[in-house]
Amino acid sequence: MNTVSKNVEILEDYTDQASALQAGTFSDPFSFLGPHSVKVGPKVYTVLRVYIPSAHNVSVVLNKKTKKLARYLETDLFTVVLDTELDIQNYRLKVEFESGSLLFKDVYSFCSALDADAMYLFNEGTLEHGYEHFGARFIEHQGVKGVQFSVWAPNAKCVSVIGEFNYWQASQHFMRHHPASGVWDLFIPDLSADSCYKFAITTVNGEKLEKADPYARKMQQAPGTASVLQQSLNLQPLDKKESQLRAKRNHVEAPISIYEVHLGSWKRREREGNRFLTYRELADDLVPYVKKLGFSHIQLMPISEFPFDGSWGYQPVGLFAPSSRFGSVDDFLYFSKVCNEYEIGLLLDWVPGHFPTDPHGLNRFDGTHLYEHADKRQGFHPDWNTCVFNYDRPEVKSYLLSNANYWVSEFQLDGLRVDAVASMLYLDYSRNDGEWVANQYGGRENLGAIDCLQRSNAVCYKNSPHAMMVAEESTAWPGVTQSVDHGGLGFGYKWNMGWMNDSLGYMQRDPIHRKFHHHEMTFSMAYAFSENYILPLSHDEVVHGKGSLLSKMPGDDWQQFANLRAYYGFMFAHPGKKLLFMGSELAPREEWDHNQQLNWSLLESDAHKGVFDSVKALNEVYHSTPSLYEVDGSPAGFRWIDCDNSEQSILSFVRYGKQQSDIMIVVSHFTPQVFHHFRLGVPKSGVYQVVFNSDEKRFYGSGVNVVAHRQQLVQSKAVSSHGLDNSIEITIPPLSTVYLKFISA
Repeated sequence: MNTVSKNVEILEDYTDQASALQAGTFSDPFSFLGPHSVKVGPKVYTVLRVYIPSAHNVSVVLNKKTKKLARYLETDLFTVVLDTELDIQNYRLKVEFESGSLLFKDVYSFCSALDADAMYLFNEGTLEHGYEHFGARFIEHQGVKGVQFSVWAPNAKCVSVIGEFNYWQASQHFMRHHPASGVWDLFIPDLSADSCYKFAITTVNGEKLEKADPYARKMQQAPGTASVLQQSLNLQPLDKKESQLRAKRNHVEAPISIYEVHLGSWKRREREGNRFLTYRELADDLVPYVKKLGFSHIQLMPISEFPFDGSWGYQPVGLFAPSSRFGSVDDFLYFSKVCNEYEIGLLLDWVPGHFPTDPHGLNRFDGTHLYEHADKRQGFHPDWNTCVFNYDRPEVKSYLLSNANYWVSEFQLDGLRVDAVASMLYLDYSRNDGEWVANQYGGRENLGAIDCLQRSNAVCYKNSPHAMMVAEESTAWPGVTQSVDHGGLGFGYKWNMGWMNDSLGYMQRDPIHRKFHHHEMTFSMAYAFSENYILPLSHDEVVHGKGSLLSKMPGDDWQQFANLRAYYGFMFAHPGKKLLFMGSELAPREEWDHNQQLNWSLLESDAHKGVFDSVKALNEVYHSTPSLYEVDGSPAGFRWIDCDNSEQSILSFVRYGKQQSDIMIVVSHFTPQVFHHFRLGVPKSGVYQVVFNSDEKRFYGSGVNVVAHRQQLVQSKAVSSHGLDNSIEITIPPLSTVYLKFISA
């Protein structure tokens, strides 16, 4: 009993509460801890209860006066009864530890900072700015600066914030539960940025879990697994000029050539323990390099924090945190700004299809299958041994929706390339009969995933109208780049995996056999205008024993290089935007190794330097020639001259721009023979000029001239050929691609 006046007694039997606090399983801390008013007769008293592990003494400092709290039995619970009301502005707690004393505010004196409207949208599956409401956010609350912690764990028995600031003790900062939303929250004053933290979760079965924050904006570098307090980004909106430049470079009628990069292996500091370059070093080295090569965009393989280097980022745990391997959040922001200054678009690989089973991650987050399906036929990916998101759960949709929006909006990225879309769309993806569960209509379409992708695309385009959302989708799913309003998935672009597989298959064949597989180079035109395509030669084609692109090419050393240059030339002329994986310009013989930097010494070789120079030249021609990019998505921009010359393995076609005079003739030849006096039909009479020849000596080619004219000009003649009234006579070099541009009538 604690007597506050001669006639007033307040019961103080806290045995059960003290035991739960000590065990770290107290589920309703605000009903007990902090100040609580008790009315006895006309008088209002305040019962103050404080639980602080390892404290020697606790006092309340009120109006410059100090009153000591009484320890409850042998526990770390301290109490006092005061004859005055308390509020957050007029009292502090003075806590004495063995190492000294601290003065701080009582976390249980603050009301909740959760936004009820945002929680409604979150539970509805439509919250697009979840990062402004969840995780750890520096805010000012009730006139006090601190950090608001919020986490969704609806099935947890108890949740606490643990971190460096409380010596990782789960029994100090118990969170408040909001049963209606399943969210737990707590405001902790006076915390500093860069302090590590996690959520300590007690499950309904009594299991103790320590989880990283799903919305953390910063995380420890592996092998560390903690989240790190990070101030919010305060970027200035893009100005009018920047917005116009972005709109121009990402448009379907723009020349888009993308350089795909794995940040950990583009370059390393070999003399410094083979360490990674930082975001700032990459900004200073990589961005100017890409600009010099003539690419318009950089696409980063995933940088959302991931534990295992060997996953290349495709098994992320911290979806909101740029990987600390390469520096801080501010460093990545600097990288983004430098890209913008160089007018280089920045795309990021986004992985909403699955997540790893690391114990500190999303797997069984609150002791139940929260982010993933409980049924392994729906919630486990057999190819990657990872969990599949439960797209049918509205809160998971809000999480992914917010994540996509976060990267595009907060870092002002040009867009996202969405990984493994096919694995999301199909319930039976990579599963045998009996290993998958049909949807409500008996079909194999993942309706929740479809809705999630549509919403993510719609939100990103709404908040960043000039963004580009790109799908890596490997099937014939219809309407990938159709608008959501018209029943499509709402992407801006789709990787053309069919073109990649067919053309690479053709290029690996001996030239003697290519004539029997001519269709592999022509079939892509049967569907080239059904979507807005990007032609990808990505990292996936140079790993897992597939060898490098150069090693895939047949023939002797010279022929391998010639094949590769001719193939790049064909790619840059084919309808669709372009993507090359880093190192493709160096033509390495070895496949990509994520543990080592690219072999930059290859540039000392004439053959490898020739490929480098040809890629640079292709970018220059491509970006300066509207006929090669302006009408990519329509049959009006393409016409075969001859798609049936399988005997000579020659493909010839015309690319058109919007203007009648924007005409480019393209001839790709895939045998080592030379064809002299080759007559080629042209769509318009006049003068044509050779603007690219992959067989030039400066590219390590044989130097066969396509035309004899000194300025590489050729005049058409009124001689019919290939069904056209006019034609030109040229020499076709061995293993080559040639561009002839219409100059004048």
